Amino acid sequence: MDYNLYNTINGLSGSSFPDELFKFLTTALPVVLVALVVLTFLIPWSLRRFERRSGAVLATASAGGALLINQPLAHLIDRARPYVAHPHNAHVLVARSPDPSFPSDHATGAFALAFGIWLYDRTFGTVLLVIAAVLAFSRVYVGAHYPGDVVAGALMGMSVAAVLFFVPFTRRLIEAIAERCGRIWDGLLRRLPGRLRTSP
Repeated sequence: MDYNLYNTINGLSGSSFPDELFKFLTTALPVVLVALVVLTFLIPWSLRRFERRSGAVLATASAGGALLINQPLAHLIDRARPYVAHPHNAHVLVARSPDPSFPSDHATGAFALAFGIWLYDRTFGTVLLVIAAVLAFSRVYVGAHYPGDVVAGALMGMSVAAVLFFVPFTRRLIEAIAERCGRIWDGLLRRLPGRLRTSP
C-alpha cells in the first residue's frame, strides 16, 4: 500500500511547473518554518507574548529531541529510499541521499516545530502545521520518501512535543527558559532605540 501510494503521488511529477514548485518547496519550507519559529520568539507581541515564546522554545526543543531519536531509529530499521528499492519506478527531482528512508527527518522536524507552537497558540500553530503538511507531501512528490516515512516522521515530531508539553517538569523548564530569555531579549530591545539615537 505504501509503495502504491508513493507511485500515485510521485507519479504526479513530470510537468515542468509543478516539478519546479515542489522542488522549491521541499528546499525552502524547512527554512521558512525555522524562521517563523524564531520570529515567534523575537517579536515583542502585545498579546500572548509569554505563550508564543514558550511555544517557540518547546518547538525548538522538540525538533532537536525528535531528530536525535530519529538517527539510531533510522539506522536500526534501515529502510532503503524508494529510488534505491525501485530505481526504475521513481522520478527523483532532488539530490539523492545515502541516509535511510524511515522516518523522514524533514517531516519529523517540521511537525515538531509546528506542533510545539500549536500547543501554546492554536492560530499560529495551525498555519505552521499546514506548512509542515505541504513539506511532507513535497518529500513524496520529489521522490525522496514513501508516504509512510513522512507520516512516521510527523508522528515522531508531534509525540516528542506532546511529551515535553504534558510532562510537568519539562514544561516548567521550557517556560522558565522562555521567560528568562524573553526578559533578556526585551531588555535588549528597550536599549536599542536609545543607542541608535545617540550614535553619530
